[in-house]
Amino acid sequence: MIQSLYTYLKLLRAHQWIKNFFIFAPIFFSFNFYNIEAIVNAFYAFIGFSLIASSIYIINDWKDIHLDQQHPTKKNRPLAAGTISIRNAFIACLLLVISGFSIYLFVLEDYTASSLLAFYFLLNICYCFKLKQIAIIDVTIVAIGFVIRLFIGSIVTSIILSHWLIILTFLLALLLVLGKRRNDVLIYSETGQELRKSISGYNLEFLNTMIITIVTIIIFSYIMYTISPEIVVRNGEYMYITSLFVILGLFRYLQAIFVEKKGDSPTKLVLKDRFLQIDILCWIISFITISILKPL
Repeated sequence: MIQSLYTYLKLLRAHQWIKNFFIFAPIFFSFNFYNIEAIVNAFYAFIGFSLIASSIYIINDWKDIHLDQQHPTKKNRPLAAGTISIRNAFIACLLLVISGFSIYLFVLEDYTASSLLAFYFLLNICYCFKLKQIAIIDVTIVAIGFVIRLFIGSIVTSIILSHWLIILTFLLALLLVLGKRRNDVLIYSETGQELRKSISGYNLEFLNTMIITIVTIIIFSYIMYTISPEIVVRNGEYMYITSLFVILGLFRYLQAIFVEKKGDSPTKLVLKDRFLQIDILCWIISFITISILKPL
């Protein structure tokens, strides 16, 4: 029973739900920690979005089952490994879709957020069947998905987003997915296995240039965010100090993908890498502390 539950959690890629915490970003960055209604709505939106995201993972795994069987790590996914039948996977997928949209339509009762969720679902269906085969378009769609999470969080909490926050979310997501593509290119160069059709549109030189460029823009954008008038008024003039932890975190990510070749899963990297965990914790603590002490 426990083994079966674990297998289905792998099918749903429950560890990937960490990405959906971007829905809570508007609450964190606006310091609406005492707005219970906003937090509850964000929680429901998080659950509903996670269910829909998992349904897309199932569709993607079914579509790529033969490619995954050739991948050094993806071959252990339930569909590729044959530990869950395609029939049972599609039943689970249908239940996830129904449950996810039901939360948005009947619990949150937010039709704007529901429409945005439907757009995310359809966009990713197109991604699974065609768009992920097109270089640059593939990584852009993944990054847009993170921005959609951010907008859904804004809608259900009624919190207006900073333009800088939207830009930073898109760039950070783009950086992480480019790191994954770089790992795929490395596998292709070492084994000759083309694990995704878009790989032909990338090479190490191109990806390295894109990654370094985006890291540079992220650092600049974050510093500009911390010294923007709205942030200085709301969070204090010393918010720029938190840039230290952003820079350290980005450098550690570059070290992981360039030196240690750990770019296959940014989510697993965050969940396992002690340096990144401590760095993120220090960033959160410093962000909150500087904001709280601002009036003093």
